[in-house]
Amino acid sequence: MTELGVRAGGQAGDGIASVGETIARCFSRMGRHVFGLNAYQSVIRGGHVWYQARTGDGRPHCQGDGLDILYALDKQTVDVHAAGLRRGGTVVFDPEKFAVPAGDLPTGVTALPVPTLEFARKYTSQSILQNAGGVGAAAFLAGVPLDLLHQVLTDSFGRKAGDVVNWNLGASADGYHFAESHASVNPSAPSKGGAPKLLMTGNQAIALGAAAAGCKFLAQYPMTPASGVMHWLAAHSHSLGIVVKQAEDELAAINMAIGASFGGVRAMTATSGGGFSLMVEALGMAGMTETPLVVVESQRSGPSTGLPTKTEQGDLNLMLGAGQSDFPRAILAPTHAKDAYLATIRAFELAESWQTPILLASDLHLSESHFTVDREEIAFDFEPSSLFTVQPNGHDYKRYQYTESGVSPRALPGQPGLQFVAGSDEHDEKGHLVGDVKAGIPVWVAERVHMMDKRMGKLRGLLANSEPLVREGPADAPLTFVAWGSTVGPVRDAMAQLTAQGKPTNLLYFPTVFPLDPVAVVKAFEQTRRTLVVEANYSGQFARLIRAETGVHLTNRLLKYDGEPFYPHEIVARGLEVMDHGGK
Repeated sequence: MTELGVRAGGQAGDGIASVGETIARCFSRMGRHVFGLNAYQSVIRGGHVWYQARTGDGRPHCQGDGLDILYALDKQTVDVHAAGLRRGGTVVFDPEKFAVPAGDLPTGVTALPVPTLEFARKYTSQSILQNAGGVGAAAFLAGVPLDLLHQVLTDSFGRKAGDVVNWNLGASADGYHFAESHASVNPSAPSKGGAPKLLMTGNQAIALGAAAAGCKFLAQYPMTPASGVMHWLAAHSHSLGIVVKQAEDELAAINMAIGASFGGVRAMTATSGGGFSLMVEALGMAGMTETPLVVVESQRSGPSTGLPTKTEQGDLNLMLGAGQSDFPRAILAPTHAKDAYLATIRAFELAESWQTPILLASDLHLSESHFTVDREEIAFDFEPSSLFTVQPNGHDYKRYQYTESGVSPRALPGQPGLQFVAGSDEHDEKGHLVGDVKAGIPVWVAERVHMMDKRMGKLRGLLANSEPLVREGPADAPLTFVAWGSTVGPVRDAMAQLTAQGKPTNLLYFPTVFPLDPVAVVKAFEQTRRTLVVEANYSGQFARLIRAETGVHLTNRLLKYDGEPFYPHEIVARGLEVMDHGGK
């Protein structure tokens, strides 16, 4: 087996995500790497939704191009997804609900009618139990042992006991054995891949990284697709000693986080583009007061409400320019759950070390998809650095002292002998304001210039301590993909397909989107033959940033802004086109 895709589809409220996550958990406990994509609407009930769990011999980096098992709760699911079934695939459905004519299926695909509603009625009048029968049939076809499926189902219900658990175990066994007796194909039977793996969303990885980094305060207003950060930290707040505050809006959330950080604890907020738009004034205050802050910006389709539950990388320009005037920042862009965990730790360290806001650029595709992570890829023994080392020195304490690095001595508020003013106006080294009655006087004009130079000097340190660009693949490849964030995943899968066709490629991706090292970037592009930028926005925002920072103009682009994630076949097709006809 090279890969196996199991997809469930139906209407919002039908429990589709639970079906898909159950299969994904089974694969992860079998020691196999999994990628799980949850595609849903912004309404609670109604509208077509689906979930795909993809596993394979190697690590899948995205949802992939096809599927092998389709569990359909309605006819629309068959109409929409049957065309993606590979030869040997199977459609699981209940004939009591609708029919699946053979002519509706691709060549080599079979239909398996399973009486899931009949199984459900054996135990309860609640029709939602039909999913237990459906997941049982799908599990058999996917080669999942029944006892493992039952372990996952039992754990999924947590403290719920008695009839609910027993009903689900019974109905899933009914579906499993029915498929065992009636399926016309042998199960795909994925082998064990080693030790069980951790299964988490990108949001959960970010939350776990924040906890490991010593975060003690999260203020957040729930907004898709960032809400999962708050959900995970709230669920574990007592055991981790983290205060989680659901604010009344995004303005309150970021100001609470700034206040907590000013008070001496590591603090964070998380939102999407609409909420981040409301935060930008406060972000500037954190820049002026040199207060450490981590902001997670999980992007979705805009402008305005846009497509609330669909993905995009359209907020890069916003993150680059958020807040009035200039102040130092870094923008980190993880590609995978493992990267999200490590990048969150790095964001806190950068924020604390350089006393400035750090932005973590996620998106819906990263935030809400499921990934498997090997336990050794997550370091739980991280020790956050302590940066409060200032000794009281009376009235000579200069909170904003000029230093070569731009980083001034930081003290906890209220320490005797270390009093200072932290205003949103421009100020001198002690924090005394110069933006009210002193502005325009020559000596204070010069002070403003010096203080701006001090703050912006931190960019040198941020650059030196951020993750540099990464090259993957053979150095002499005829085509170099350029990507950032979650699009790196489908690019990696596309590269594997191209290599299988005898068309090797390589990849340049940027864990740190800003600041960029112009010398290193120019040198990297000098070593390429042809390039193709892959990013999920209309205007090629990252390609524009590269040109602005380095002068390198990347003309070949694959841009997507329909709300859907990239699929490998799209990248393969455009890559072949560029290799045959494209310029630099």
